[in-house]
Amino acid sequence: MFSQTAYFWIKALHIVSVIAWMAGLLYLPRLFVYHADAAPGSGLSETFKVMERRLMKAIMRPAMAAVFVFGGLLIVDWGPTAWSEGWLIAKLATVTGLVAAHAGMERWRRAFERDENRHSAKFYRVANEIPTVLMIAIVVLAVVKPF
Repeated sequence: MFSQTAYFWIKALHIVSVIAWMAGLLYLPRLFVYHADAAPGSGLSETFKVMERRLMKAIMRPAMAAVFVFGGLLIVDWGPTAWSEGWLIAKLATVTGLVAAHAGMERWRRAFERDENRHSAKFYRVANEIPTVLMIAIVVLAVVKPF
């Protein structure tokens, strides 16, 4: 469907979008770790709120949307046979896990914004590992294509 040049541009933009989204998915829980220890209503807490909101709205949401646009274009270019590739199905299932992690971070950010956080810094340290594990699986599936 796309010319080889267009295909490579789309692929490059997909990878750049993934990097931007992953940066947010890895950084936001670290902000939550420190925010959890800040007193609600304090100047530090208010600073974290601004940082978290800007990260989510200016980087994470647009990057996630771009991942789906460019990734979707790549799948369309591969044609209907793409859906018979086991690695692609597994990759998309794993990406669904990243979307779930993103949604969880959206909820946690809103709770912090309302000064209603219910989780400890340790909770967010553990949550910070989820995107890393999913990212490793996605990269292995996309590069190695084990099945």
